[in-house]
Amino acid sequence: MKHEWKSPLRFGAVLFLLYLAIHYWGKLSALMFLALGAAFPLVLGAVIAYAVNILMSMYERWYFPSGTSSAVIKSRRPVCLVLAYASLIAIVVLIVRMIIPELADSVSLLIREMVPMLEDLSLKINENLDINQLAAFSGLILADGTIDWKEILTTAVNWIVTGLGGVMGSVMSLTSATISALFTAVVSVIFSIYLLFGKEKLQRNCARVLKTYLKPKWYSRLIYFLETLNTCFHNFVVGQCTEAVILGLLCMGGMLLFRFPYASMVGALVGFTALIPVAGAYIGAGVGAFMIFTSSPLQALLFLVFIAVLQQLEGNLIYPKVVGSSIGLPGIWVLAAVTVGGGVLGIGGMLLAVPLTATLYQMLRTDVVRRSTPAPEPPAPQSEQNTEQ
Repeated sequence: MKHEWKSPLRFGAVLFLLYLAIHYWGKLSALMFLALGAAFPLVLGAVIAYAVNILMSMYERWYFPSGTSSAVIKSRRPVCLVLAYASLIAIVVLIVRMIIPELADSVSLLIREMVPMLEDLSLKINENLDINQLAAFSGLILADGTIDWKEILTTAVNWIVTGLGGVMGSVMSLTSATISALFTAVVSVIFSIYLLFGKEKLQRNCARVLKTYLKPKWYSRLIYFLETLNTCFHNFVVGQCTEAVILGLLCMGGMLLFRFPYASMVGALVGFTALIPVAGAYIGAGVGAFMIFTSSPLQALLFLVFIAVLQQLEGNLIYPKVVGSSIGLPGIWVLAAVTVGGGVLGIGGMLLAVPLTATLYQMLRTDVVRRSTPAPEPPAPQSEQNTEQ
């Protein structure tokens, strides 16, 4: 009798909650986005902690793995954490130092080339333009032939005031965005450090809570899903970084071989942007082509041909072997995941879609194999075995 009224009650509660979610979807989605925006530093800190943990765990395996003294055990986590953050910062600083100076040089070269062209264009315009016709056309010459200086001054003052107002507004917006970004970065890094220092304790507490409130069957399924998700994300991050390094080195080597300018900088940029699946290398190639164009348009065209060939080599040989095999996801599903994820969440969606799809693919394949495998026949009863003997 107890189960007879519990099931309809649960079904009715689910229907009622579904009705509330549909009817108040606008307010509910606004509340969810507000909560996500408020918790964004914490979410970003968790993402940073997950990425740093891969490097920190590797350092911990190298840092006196057989050491049993209390000094080694107590110093392992802080030392490896500092080394992990220092390694990431050094990589970012190295890439920035390689890219920014040469990018600034190419932009300054482009400006120097454009200034004479603009001066020649200005001279030609001044030669063919009558200032009186321009003033009459703009309404600055009165009927008696005199210039309306009052109108000119009023127009100039309004233009200056409007320009200053726009500049001040832009400066205030830029300052506010910079302060907000710095605050988010500081909070995220601090939160990631807390997570990395206490990750074992946090894991035990979460497992204890899940065991308390979930049935054993649901708990085992959730743990299996989380372990598969962690494995796919770990392999994806490691494989993507390895593939980016290989692609950057191949790009730099090919540019040195064909004597393209900015070889080291473009190679580092292509490798860094290759962290974005499938489309990332094209972004770096576009910037590299622009920089080479400032030096030689013909070499920029040849560089685009070189990048197209390199991308085909990378997409058909390197990426499936390094990334595709590491996460166990066929290339067609990688492309589909990147397309859908990029359309929904942009670059972040591209980074999340591939390991999530790999997780679902692995779980679905395991379940299909389990269901399609025939169950073993039960052993014959002892009496029948004795009769056969």
